[in-house]
Amino acid sequence: MPAQLSLLRIRNLALVEDLEWQIGPGFTAVTGETGAGKSIIIGALQLLLGDRTDKTLIRTGAETCTVEAVFEGQDLQKLGPLLQVSGVEAEGGELIVKRSFSATANRQFINGSPTTVAVLKKLGDELVDLHGPHDHQSLLSPERQLALLDSYARSEETLRTFGEAFRRLEGLRSEYETLNTAETAREQEIDLLRHQITEITNANLSTNEEEEIAGRYRLAANSKRLLELAGSITRRLSEADDAILPQLSETQRLLRDLEKVDPDKATLAEAHAACVVELTEISRTLAEYAEHLDLDPAQLAALEDRVNLFETLKRKYGGSVAEVIAFGERAAERMRKIEGRDAELERLNREIETARAEVDRLGQALRKLRTKAAPKLAEGIRANLKDLGFRQSEFEAKLTALAEPRVTGFDSIELLFSPNPGEPLKPLRLIASSGEISRLMLAIKSSLAAQDAIALLVFDEIDANVGGEIANAVGLKMRTLATDHQVLCITHLPQVAAAASTQFVVTKEVIEGRTHSRLSEVSGKARLEEIARMLGGKTESALKHAATLLKAR
Repeated sequence: MPAQLSLLRIRNLALVEDLEWQIGPGFTAVTGETGAGKSIIIGALQLLLGDRTDKTLIRTGAETCTVEAVFEGQDLQKLGPLLQVSGVEAEGGELIVKRSFSATANRQFINGSPTTVAVLKKLGDELVDLHGPHDHQSLLSPERQLALLDSYARSEETLRTFGEAFRRLEGLRSEYETLNTAETAREQEIDLLRHQITEITNANLSTNEEEEIAGRYRLAANSKRLLELAGSITRRLSEADDAILPQLSETQRLLRDLEKVDPDKATLAEAHAACVVELTEISRTLAEYAEHLDLDPAQLAALEDRVNLFETLKRKYGGSVAEVIAFGERAAERMRKIEGRDAELERLNREIETARAEVDRLGQALRKLRTKAAPKLAEGIRANLKDLGFRQSEFEAKLTALAEPRVTGFDSIELLFSPNPGEPLKPLRLIASSGEISRLMLAIKSSLAAQDAIALLVFDEIDANVGGEIANAVGLKMRTLATDHQVLCITHLPQVAAAASTQFVVTKEVIEGRTHSRLSEVSGKARLEEIARMLGGKTESALKHAATLLKAR
């Protein structure tokens, strides 16, 4: 079952408060007075396709705007890989896309799983092809014309592979040019690299040395003060005439005498003895500590020089010793490349030749696909143009070889058009009027439709600036497209609306001082009257004309 849009829900978007639209297969037309809100439907679809949100679109008085679409059909299974890569659970033949936004938040979901706007864009490219009035101008761009041809030729994968090969070739050429600099500049760089490498190598650095040296320097720089403090404490504890430990011996004796008289106070003597032991150990430890303190000025100067060297190198080459070492390794690698410049240039030359051969191979394959497809595309467009009123027009997709290849290949394209017999083919940008461009877009889309598998084709007033029999032809062409695709058309033309299999009308009404846009299906008499309105009014002649149009479909 071909995929199709089966349901569109819109809440609090501009004039729409709450809309639930069930859409069937085939060709659906949406009509209504100017300003009634038809563009809101397109806006909702664009939001679901990943367009940027506009907080001003949130309906006045509401906090959140929500749009939601349900797609159905077994063809949705082809989206499985895309959904899985994006972390979204695929659920059989149904796909629910939802987006909501407020003044402070923007959220999007696929089958209930949170997703990103980028994933919505990718999904939209697979499900919906939307054309509006402004899309006509893109048809005049050579880049867009080439993309259309590649779509028809189904050469996108070859183009992608070619682009990768081309960028690799350009990267190798850039690397070659960078290495193959002027001799003077090369010698200057060698001198600088040699100085940097020598300076870092002579420092004989290791990643864990800085912290160790810093600790040793801190002790050495303060050794005199540390010796003074240790000696002073030792003297006060045990060496001075009034030292603490000899005095504690007397208090220890007195406590022992106290214990003899009052045995219950034995714990005091024991605690005192323990204190004497602790103080004696402190005195001994400080004496040993003082003996090992290094007051060698030469060693202190060497440590200071080492610390200063670390700081100098870090200022030049990185914020840490590890970064300085890494800089030295990169400089040494660069030096090896420059000193082995001839060998490196030769290697790059070989890689460039290989890459150029790959670019040539892929470029020729791409050209072959385009050359084969271009006349077929032109033939199909000519046939569709005849259906759309250009009975004796000419159309050609002209490929031209580029002097230098680009990331898009070896070719440029120019779509040439002659709407009238006897006139030479000229580029579209030079001759096509807005009405002609509208029909050209439809003719091209009709020619491409058989090649793609996009579920929904949406046309937003691309039938502008045409009328009469041409409008009939546009309606018939869209109806033909609807045999293989679901087609949704926003239109002001009664001939186009009459050709649709179903028709919906957007109306605007004011309820309790608030404007509301409504969407409702019309059929039978209601549809007859809507077609008559589009023809100019519900007069008897307009109603007869409307009946004729509806009968013709």
